[in-house]
Amino acid sequence: MLDVLKRILAASRGGTSATRRMAAAWLFTLLAIASAPIALQPVYAESYPERTIKIVVPFSPGGPTDVVARLIAQSLSSRLGQNVVVENLAGAGGRIGAKAAASAQPDGYTLLLGGTNVNAMLGALYKNLGFDPTDSFAPIAAICVDSMALAISPGVPADTFQQFVHYAKNNPGKLKYGAPPGIYTHFAGEFLKVKTGTDILFVPYKGGAAAITDVLGGHIDVVFNPKSSLLTHFKAGKLKALAVTSEARWPELPDTPTMLEVGVAGFPKEVWFGLLAPAGTPATIVGQLNHAVNEGLRSEEVRTGLAKLGIEARIGTAQDFATALSEQVREWKVVVDATGIKIE
Repeated sequence: MLDVLKRILAASRGGTSATRRMAAAWLFTLLAIASAPIALQPVYAESYPERTIKIVVPFSPGGPTDVVARLIAQSLSSRLGQNVVVENLAGAGGRIGAKAAASAQPDGYTLLLGGTNVNAMLGALYKNLGFDPTDSFAPIAAICVDSMALAISPGVPADTFQQFVHYAKNNPGKLKYGAPPGIYTHFAGEFLKVKTGTDILFVPYKGGAAAITDVLGGHIDVVFNPKSSLLTHFKAGKLKALAVTSEARWPELPDTPTMLEVGVAGFPKEVWFGLLAPAGTPATIVGQLNHAVNEGLRSEEVRTGLAKLGIEARIGTAQDFATALSEQVREWKVVVDATGIKIE
């Protein structure tokens, strides 16, 4: 570039007025090209967001993922000054919504509410997804972590984990548990069967909320669901809690043991929820969204909303979330492999 400028300047000296005007035009063009990347970069970053942002939830309304998405959408909208809407694209164990989000333009206007279900488990379950659960996304920020509980209907003649296992072994195939196929609640139930040597019938559901409705109504006997879905039913005495997957007992249920305490090892202790963008989304936008998510997680309204669900906010960098997802991939692959179930 410098050599070109020198030649233009040399040619213009002593030349005609037309030559000097042409040289000046070339100089102006070259200087504009050289300065363009510097000038445009901050303008692009500062202009985001200019229109509505969509958060794709790859599951039905009413479940934990949907509840967390709507809570964070409201928070982001107030902090970014733009509408943030939630779109439920349910089906195929989260694959439909996840693929749609992965295929979207990497411009920050289509995001995914993902985490354990989509980004940690799908790769262990399916061979041909049409996207990579890890590489097709840019982690933005973790939002919260949940843990699971083994819950049974009051009609099941058991009040402890040991009594439940004893009853299930003596009545093979009689008890039924429900979950959407291919997600963590399904594989938690299958892992429990492997670990306890019990025969419990799996009943597939389109969404986790429907399975909980049926266990409350006595149509099925067992669910393995997150704290955010079950805590209110435990407190109301509508379901019996037998064990929790967290490292420590839940403060709200101090008499309910952990899985380790009842002698069942290997359960992943946490279920992660977080926000992701399509791979290739500019780092400036990822950083802006990470800041907005974390700012919301520090606010009273979001913390109160999560507390009502009994779940814990997780504030951190995009890299922190990426690292957590990598660990979840490892943990849930162990669970999936132990069950022997592969979904084509």
